[in-house]
Amino acid sequence: MTLSSRSEQWLQTISAMDISAAERVALGRAILRMVPGEGVLLSHISFGVRSLPRSMAFYDAVLEPLGSVRVWTDSKAAGYGPRGGNDCFALFEHPDMAPPGSGFHLAFNAASREAVNQFHAAGMAAGANDHGAPGLRPHYGPMYYACFVADPDGYKLEAVCQS
Repeated sequence: MTLSSRSEQWLQTISAMDISAAERVALGRAILRMVPGEGVLLSHISFGVRSLPRSMAFYDAVLEPLGSVRVWTDSKAAGYGPRGGNDCFALFEHPDMAPPGSGFHLAFNAASREAVNQFHAAGMAAGANDHGAPGLRPHYGPMYYACFVADPDGYKLEAVCQS
């Protein structure tokens, strides 16, 4: 990936900071998300859900440990993203929805292994189906720590920390 000189300056500044490696990674990812076209392929993704209130309760719980909150709500939809920012994940009520079949899942970045653990615990408490408890997945990479759940509508979700 070729970064702009501005992004490279930010990343060099971060590398010189007296913070942990995990904090450097999280801060670097956050900066790249703020610069259009650098480090992020997708702008946003939307799911159709059968019950907006049920899905909002679920995603409020599981996304909080990952640092995302509900940033807007209306009578038929809700959006999630960083506090004070734009949404990058949205829910739209569609009572006749059907989740995608096998082969599809959405992976959320987690800043730490503890955040992955909290995502999983919140999902289980909010009605998720367990598709893989938190743990290392060395077949994906030596530092790949993840969990897998399915939300109340059957969407397959992952929370992953790669540091």
